[in-house]
Amino acid sequence: MAKSERTALVTGAAGGIGRAVAERLAAEGLRVVLSDRDPGGETVAGSIGGVFVPADLADPQEVWRLAVEARRAYGRVDVLINNAGFQHVAPLERFPLDVWQAMQQVMVTAPFQLIRSFLPGMKERRWGRIVNLGSIHALVASPYKAAYVTAKHALLGLTRAAALEAGEAGVTVNAVCPAYVRTPLVERQIADQAANLGLDEDEVVQRVMLEPAAIKRLIEPEEVAALVAFLVSDDAGAITGGCLPIDLGWTAR
Repeated sequence: MAKSERTALVTGAAGGIGRAVAERLAAEGLRVVLSDRDPGGETVAGSIGGVFVPADLADPQEVWRLAVEARRAYGRVDVLINNAGFQHVAPLERFPLDVWQAMQQVMVTAPFQLIRSFLPGMKERRWGRIVNLGSIHALVASPYKAAYVTAKHALLGLTRAAALEAGEAGVTVNAVCPAYVRTPLVERQIADQAANLGLDEDEVVQRVMLEPAAIKRLIEPEEVAALVAFLVSDDAGAITGGCLPIDLGWTAR
């Protein structure tokens, strides 16, 4: 199958990692369907010659609709990038149940729904790539992020189970697990963490986000996109079921 005939769906593609991944895959010659609840995704799609399908993945019915419309755009989906997610920082005893449930839906159930939708076609064509955007929080925990840590641990479990089911058909399933990436999601966390920990915002960056890392900087979205692009290439056909850290040494301890 020629690369130019392959179609990728990227969720959470209006900004941050999702936008960088969509731009990189388009530059690599793939046809790209972008989805986000943020209408700004349409501008990104226009800039790379892709198709934008707005959807709020917190609604399971919206996820099923996205699957139908993404397939309709180019007739198939060969590459699935489950990137959409959001963060809420609060102590467990004050963590809102509705926010907890929404986070599990967006970061665990929606990826399951999309894998369920596209895996049969990938198996039939004997080729497919699924990359789930995990986090270092799929491997380690942090306080005040119970829902996010739980969701990312679950997403890694889904990744591994799907890899075992899909491998014989030539479909790989992997998780990319970055530390703190320079995105709006991370920037919004700084004030929340400062309030919960009693630190100022500079201290949050240095003592919480960067202190465990060997390399003292934030990761750029384009660095994550480069790893994703490799994982969806033919050269990565032997890599499946993995959680590939891009974490500046965060989890080396």
